[in-house]
Amino acid sequence: MAEPDKNGSEEPPLDGETVGRPRLGSMSRPPFPWFGMDIGGTLAKLVYYEPTDITRDEAEAERDSLKVIRKYLTSNVAYGKTGIRDTHLEMKNLALCGRTGNLHFIRFPTAGMERFLLMGHEKNFSSLHTTFCATGGGAYRYEEDFLRIAGLQLNKLDELDCLIHGIHYIDSNKFNGSSECYWYKNPTREDLCEKMPFDFRNPYPYIVVNIGSGVSILAVYSQDDYKRISGTSLGGGTFLGLCCLLTGCDTFEDAIEMAAKGNSNNVDKLVKDIYGGDYTRFALAGDTVASSFGNMHIKEKRETASKEDLARATLVTITNNIGSIARMCALTEKIERVVFVGNFLRVNPISMKLLAYAMDFWSNGQLKALFLEHEGYFGAVGALLQLTKTSPFEQPIDQ
Repeated sequence: MAEPDKNGSEEPPLDGETVGRPRLGSMSRPPFPWFGMDIGGTLAKLVYYEPTDITRDEAEAERDSLKVIRKYLTSNVAYGKTGIRDTHLEMKNLALCGRTGNLHFIRFPTAGMERFLLMGHEKNFSSLHTTFCATGGGAYRYEEDFLRIAGLQLNKLDELDCLIHGIHYIDSNKFNGSSECYWYKNPTREDLCEKMPFDFRNPYPYIVVNIGSGVSILAVYSQDDYKRISGTSLGGGTFLGLCCLLTGCDTFEDAIEMAAKGNSNNVDKLVKDIYGGDYTRFALAGDTVASSFGNMHIKEKRETASKEDLARATLVTITNNIGSIARMCALTEKIERVVFVGNFLRVNPISMKLLAYAMDFWSNGQLKALFLEHEGYFGAVGALLQLTKTSPFEQPIDQ
C-alpha cells in the first residue's frame, strides 16, 4: 500500500523502487531488492543486484528496511562466522531489466540456513517481498522454514534450467570486460602453465559438468535444448566428508589447503609399483595411478602417510573419477568441449589442472576442458533472471 504524504494524500509507487509490497500490474519491473538463490546440499549461493542508478526521488521514497538490507550486504565482506561475499567476482555496471547496477556474489554453508532466515526476519525483508526465487534441492527442503521464519513464499525453480541460463547470461555480459571462460595451457608445468581466455559466444554443442555435493552432467545443444546424460554421487561433498574423517579438518578451505601440501603418491598405488616402471604397451607412465589409496593396506605406508597426503589422495581420487566419467560422456555424445563448473572448483586449481591435463591427454588432444570464473553461482544467477522474467510486473526480457 502506498504511503501518505504530509498532506494526507497517497503518493503513487515509483518505477523500479517500491515503498511497500507491490500490487499486481502496478509497475513495470519487480520491486527491489533483487535476489536469486541456489540452495545446494553443502553450500547456499546468493546473488544480489545492487542498483546504482537510483534517482533522488527513489532514494527519498525507499523504505528504511530496503536501505538497511542494501547497506548490510554491500558494506560487509563477511556475515557472521561463515557467510562470505566473494568481492573478486563482483560484476560492475551490469544492465538488467532496464536498470544499471552491481551484481554481488555471497555464499554460506547450507547448514546455516536458519540463521540466514532469522537475519531476513530481523531486517523485515517480507515487508518488501512476499516471494523469493530459489533453485536447488534446498528450495524444497527449506520451503516451510522460509515461510515460517521469514514470512516468504519460495518460487521453486528447476536447477538445471537456472544453471544453463545463468552460464549464458554471465558469459554474454563479460566479466568486467574480461573473458568469463578460460582453459589451461601446459597444466602440468608450473613454470609454463597459462590461463587462456576462450571465446564462448558460440559454444554448441558442449558438455557441462556441474560439481557440487554430487555431480550432474548435461549435454547442451542450445540455451533451451539440453539433457542430463549422467552423474555421480562422488563429488565435492564426498571429498569434504572423507577429508573430515581422514584428517580431522572442518572446512572445504582447510581440506584444499592440506591437499596442496600433500603428495598422493605416498598413498596411491602407481603403475610403477606394479610393473617396476612404465607400462609401455598402453603408454601408461610409471607415475600413473593404478589404484587410488592402493598402498594403504601396507602398514608401513599407512604409518608414513601424512594427513596432507591423505587429503591430496582424496582430492585426486574424486577428480580423476569425475574426469573419467566426463570423458566417456563426451565421447558417447561426440562432443569436444567439456565445461566444468561448481563450487568444488573454488580455490581448487589442483583439480582444474588435473582435469585439463586428463581431458587433453586421454583424448589425444580431441577434448578441451573449459572453466568459468563464477564457478558455482550460475544457478543463483538463473534464479535472479527468472525473478525479472516471470514477475507479474515484468514482460519477458531479452537474455
